[in-house]
Amino acid sequence: MARLVMKFGGTSVADIGRIRNVAQHVKREVDAGHEVAVVVSAMSGTTNQLVAWAREMAPLHDAREYDTIVATGEQVTVGLLAIELQRIGIPARSWLGWQIPIRTDNAHGAARIQDIDGAALIERLQQKQVAVIAGFQGIAPDNRITTLGRGGSDTSAVAIAAAIKADLCDIYTDVDGVYTTDPRIVAKAQKLDKISYEEMLEMASLGAKVLQTRSVELAMVYRVRLQVRSSFDAPDAAPSCLRSDGSANFYPGTLVCDEDEIVEQQVVSGIAYSKDEAKVTLVRVEDKPGVAARVFGPLADNSINVDMIIQNLSDDGKSTDITFTVPQAELARAEDVIRKAQKEIGCKQVKTDLDVVKVSVIGIGMRSHSGVAKTMFQTLADKGINILAITTSEIKVSVLISSEYTELAVRALHTAYNLDGE
Repeated sequence: MARLVMKFGGTSVADIGRIRNVAQHVKREVDAGHEVAVVVSAMSGTTNQLVAWAREMAPLHDAREYDTIVATGEQVTVGLLAIELQRIGIPARSWLGWQIPIRTDNAHGAARIQDIDGAALIERLQQKQVAVIAGFQGIAPDNRITTLGRGGSDTSAVAIAAAIKADLCDIYTDVDGVYTTDPRIVAKAQKLDKISYEEMLEMASLGAKVLQTRSVELAMVYRVRLQVRSSFDAPDAAPSCLRSDGSANFYPGTLVCDEDEIVEQQVVSGIAYSKDEAKVTLVRVEDKPGVAARVFGPLADNSINVDMIIQNLSDDGKSTDITFTVPQAELARAEDVIRKAQKEIGCKQVKTDLDVVKVSVIGIGMRSHSGVAKTMFQTLADKGINILAITTSEIKVSVLISSEYTELAVRALHTAYNLDGE
């Protein structure tokens, strides 16, 4: 017997039929002898509708009332799932964020979890009762309902798993695991049995949509073992096969864990890409000390995240061009900030480009192997793909290229690093 957290997103609980399917997945794990807590999102489309109603009522609304409205979606789902579990003979009760309680800060709409008291949950689990928990929500210090923002249900699930000392947190989604790249682009993409926290964090931040970045960060800090599974598998699919020490004979999905658990580490584990990039180029900036601070200081003051940065000599041979990337959603603000500071910066022109994509190769094996970047650059050169900017970390190399070459680059790199399989 082990303790298990199961998380189901909006598409998994989109209607009554799918909620009944979720109940069968839960029953499978209960029948296997596990203590089970379930975290669910609102039914697909519900949160968007609630947000739209709030904005229709008043575009500039009270964030506290906004949270009160949008948190109701999960309340409906937990009640329906608890009823269905009871109907099929499994003891269950629903829990809202404030009932546990999940304590957060006061940042309504994007609150961060500060503490979870798991004592009451553990007591009920030990009594063989399934806890059905509303994801995405908590309670602020002033006892107002809060919501956690994008990816909040994944974050709730990982935080609860840490609080109740769960052996595993299963994240059920519409794919059956983490792949070496997007299977829609590369038909030969392979499902990974295991991936390290660091690799998953890089993939999540670089465009992979399987897990939210915040949830992976939290799992890495508290060493919560995650598994990505498909909610569309047959309900009688294999249970998690966990033992009380958290080990297992196999994992049906992809396990996200410490790299120590991965016996054979691939040099490169995956290829990720992100289309949410915008390129900004400052032409003919005065080449003197302090100019970079004058460029990036105002951007930082306005909370605009800058990723790739490249600086080279301008065509006049006397000044410099500075190129950097920002998220597409931040481009308008970034351009406004730069233009206001343009005179102080001393640049002649500001150019922007949305037709770019960031492609990354990721793998913990890079720490002990050389030549990864060389292979990437040569592969792209062989395909006639020009590199606009480069960034690296200990376990990733990212390049910025024209968006028209996205699929060609991803396929070529997937093959170059022997990820196509047999």
